[in-house]
Amino acid sequence: MKISVWSDFVCPFCYIGKRRLEEALNMFPHKDGVTIQFKSFELAPDAAKKTDKSIHEALAAKYGMSIAQAKAMNQNVGEQAALAGLTFNFDEMKPANTLDAHRLAKLAEEKGKEAEVTERLLQAYFTDSLLISDHLVLAEIAGKAGLNKEEVISFLATDRLTEEVRIDEEEARRIGVQGVPFFVFNDKYAISGAQPVEAFTAALQKVWEEENEKPVLQDLSGDGAPDTVCTDEGCDVPGDRT
Repeated sequence: MKISVWSDFVCPFCYIGKRRLEEALNMFPHKDGVTIQFKSFELAPDAAKKTDKSIHEALAAKYGMSIAQAKAMNQNVGEQAALAGLTFNFDEMKPANTLDAHRLAKLAEEKGKEAEVTERLLQAYFTDSLLISDHLVLAEIAGKAGLNKEEVISFLATDRLTEEVRIDEEEARRIGVQGVPFFVFNDKYAISGAQPVEAFTAALQKVWEEENEKPVLQDLSGDGAPDTVCTDEGCDVPGDRT
């Protein structure tokens, strides 16, 4: 079973949704047969690499609300994160452009480290309050996942794998992704948003049952067709009844 996950590293519900999917997988008896591929999606592709605004100020400006309203919204999201076992430090978060983080995740995929780097990037932003557009920060994150830091620094100085990020985003537009997280199971079923664990459990079970369903043959011989088969009692030739 393949699960494709479109997400962004500054999307709180992407981290929450990831945890809920993981919780469902931990209870799924066939989890060893499931592969997960993370796909890029930039919520704010025009965002600056660094800003002096707090996350509360940035959200207030983006959505046309007061800072008090933004703080209340973030508090509600933080409570949902806590229920998923996550700690979100909104007061210390550093808004950032995520293109280079997505490029790093693509590099990690080449190295077989996609899952670990993806988790570390989310933790870096939401919990550790790191600036995930900073190349040195990204190199440190990659190094902790087992990648060569000097290689990562050199890589980030280029535009390599930017096109791969764009391909993911174009695919998202083509299949009608309106927001993230967005989960696609076997290119057939989708879950939009950080749905409850039960929704992921049901999707996993449905897809597994379809994958392992025994085919039922439909007889196309036609009504009234003469017997032209052999059984253990012999072969009956149509018209030869003497």
